[in-house]
Amino acid sequence: MSTPQPGILEPPPRHARFVTYRVQPGADVRAALRRLASTTHGGALIVGLGSSLVTALGARVPGLRPFPALATPAVAIPSTPAALWCAHRGDDRGDLLHAARNLGAMLEPEFLPTAIVDAFQYRDSRDLTGYEDGTENPEGEDAIRAAIAPDGSSFVAVQRWVHDLDAFDAMPEHARDNVIGRRIADNEEIDDAPRSAHVKRTAQEQFEPSAFVVRRSMPWTDGKHAGLVFIAFGCSFDAFEAQLTRMAGIDDGIVDALFSFTHPVTGSYFWCPPLAADQIDLSAVL
Repeated sequence: MSTPQPGILEPPPRHARFVTYRVQPGADVRAALRRLASTTHGGALIVGLGSSLVTALGARVPGLRPFPALATPAVAIPSTPAALWCAHRGDDRGDLLHAARNLGAMLEPEFLPTAIVDAFQYRDSRDLTGYEDGTENPEGEDAIRAAIAPDGSSFVAVQRWVHDLDAFDAMPEHARDNVIGRRIADNEEIDDAPRSAHVKRTAQEQFEPSAFVVRRSMPWTDGKHAGLVFIAFGCSFDAFEAQLTRMAGIDDGIVDALFSFTHPVTGSYFWCPPLAADQIDLSAVL
């Protein structure tokens, strides 16, 4: 019986290390993927395959596609495809370092890392702006319906956003609240917030059909820059794309106020295969 990778439905961990990989030109990746599939990681690792890797294997996963690049006069949302995404989750940064090192050695020489991002939980799962993150996340059976496909797999959208925290902090508190659409003091939604407020742009129940995703986003910093690794799991990419299009103002010209202080620098889609007998089930592509 196939089941979802457990980390998908678990809350964000204290720490995470996100590693994306490319395929070494000319490499036959099947052996490396079999090594990856044969390991048991529980909730400490989430694995996702990009569309380029699935295509290179001569396979097809219905619903898997490249991340859409969106550009308007006001915003630029890039597409930065990758072959493989590995999300290491845990409580200790040192343990995550070694786990990623060991997994990378297992994947070499067929796969080479292209980016490593260390993320962390801030306070009680807040964004670095101080606002609560994931307030409207579906839970329980609703989360399963939103994030998990019938075969136990999932699709994940991953973006790295860079915040201008100085610009955000320079705003009066009421202006910051109106950017988010919630009061930082009590996390209550502001009924008369501007239409550009993030909460109003992405209210999942207001889309037709509804656009529920399960977010597992985490703050990141490299010492110089900082922001949010946005992670959204879905039973397809449709709900995420509906929200992203609305944020960019493509349907009505109203751009999400988040873009006043932050912007995405990456954007990737991955298919997260299910588990079978506690191991990653790659039978759909191998």
